[in-house]
Amino acid sequence: MHTYTKTDPLNWTGRKSGQQLYLHEKVICIDLNSEQAPGTKGRSWAILGYACDEGVKRNEGRIGAALGPDAIRKQLAKLPNHLTENVLLLDTGTVDCKDGDLKKTQTVLSRTVAQLLKQNAFPILLGGGHDIAYGHYNGIKKYLATEGNNKSIGIINFDAHFDLRSNQTNNNSGTPFYQIAQDCKLDQSNFRYMCFGIREDANSRILYDTAKDLGVQYVEKTNFNLLHFNEIKDKITQFAKEVDYIYTTIDLDGFSSAYAPGVSAASPMGFSPEIVLECLKIIIASKKLISLDLAEMNPTYDIDHQTAKLAASLVHFVIHQSQ
Repeated sequence: MHTYTKTDPLNWTGRKSGQQLYLHEKVICIDLNSEQAPGTKGRSWAILGYACDEGVKRNEGRIGAALGPDAIRKQLAKLPNHLTENVLLLDTGTVDCKDGDLKKTQTVLSRTVAQLLKQNAFPILLGGGHDIAYGHYNGIKKYLATEGNNKSIGIINFDAHFDLRSNQTNNNSGTPFYQIAQDCKLDQSNFRYMCFGIREDANSRILYDTAKDLGVQYVEKTNFNLLHFNEIKDKITQFAKEVDYIYTTIDLDGFSSAYAPGVSAASPMGFSPEIVLECLKIIIASKKLISLDLAEMNPTYDIDHQTAKLAASLVHFVIHQSQ
């Protein structure tokens, strides 16, 4: 498989118990070029890296997110394992972008996501720029199409930015949901997109207009907190009723830099982890979550691995909350 590498097992190290008390003792690294996800009677979680910051570079952001996947893996490895024996945790390698060809990288990512879903594994993607979303969404779409399934996909994005920039000049980390919207127009499907944490100081007037034109639902950061949780819960619940599957994407730059300094576009004005965890509970409870990614982890600017630890804890929460 082009632009794909198997994960170095040295990314998965930590305290040894001999009893699988930690995730590095639970994980199984596989090479998708030659191996399939092993079968299990329980759930199978598949970690997949997206080592690409070409889209961030094109969007004039701080490059370094290509190093994000392994930084998250190293922190996830140390966390305790509460998964049951019949639940598999797989590391299925990394899709990388070493030649600057973003379109090719997204195509490979799409194909790999579809492959994992076909093998009954739940993909958890680690980025990498938020251009991960375009390839990821298309992988879900490709899988559903091959299964003869035309059911709807709803996108829930935790982010400071709409990422609805026009791709007239080029595709980048700020264009993925605009690209998806244009594809939906072409195949005459509904574009279902909801954002939480949007900030006025992070989006131009044009982006707000685009969101309105495309029928995007959103909650601004000023109301994205536990004080407004009942309203937020109602919005997610209603959104979940209107779609067949939910693809969730978490842009780490949506968090305040007090929690996530190691991102491509840091700001102290972002949201807190607590509200995101409560939202994830609702999404998981809907039984419609099909895939998840975390974007914009940039270890170059991280402090004491704080952002990588946040990302790892979010993954840890999802895989254990879903048991």
